[in-house]
Amino acid sequence: MGLTAMDDMTKEQRRRNMQHIRSKDTSIEIRLRKALWAAGIRYRKNYSVLPGKPDIAITKWKIAVFCDSSFWHGRDFETKKPVATNHEYWDKKIRRNMERDREVDQALRALDWLVLRFWDIEINKHLEECVNTVKEAVAERKTGMNDFYNDDSIE
Repeated sequence: MGLTAMDDMTKEQRRRNMQHIRSKDTSIEIRLRKALWAAGIRYRKNYSVLPGKPDIAITKWKIAVFCDSSFWHGRDFETKKPVATNHEYWDKKIRRNMERDREVDQALRALDWLVLRFWDIEINKHLEECVNTVKEAVAERKTGMNDFYNDDSIE
């Protein structure tokens, strides 16, 4: 009673377990934030003013950065082996997370924000490349803004 198919936890135990999963200040977020700060890039964290509450928001240049867990955000979801227990529940949950990520990306782009998403594995194994990607995005946004303000056709 209270157990789902092939689940060894009661609903209450599962709920308690799920409550302890962090939604912000995860190890990958902290790692990327520290590296960006050291590189001189200033940002706001978990910026609730924007759709999707980006993990890192570089407001001056309108760049939203998300640090996505491979499991929760469905990295290689279609080709990976499905979760062994409670497959229907997890399939639905992860597919909805992926759909929400696409919706958030669209909403941010409609507000003229550049969206960067990094997988946990990228942050953990190629941190410097992630930082360089953000630096390049800042440089591109700076150039775009300078071109906009230096355009002679603007009165």
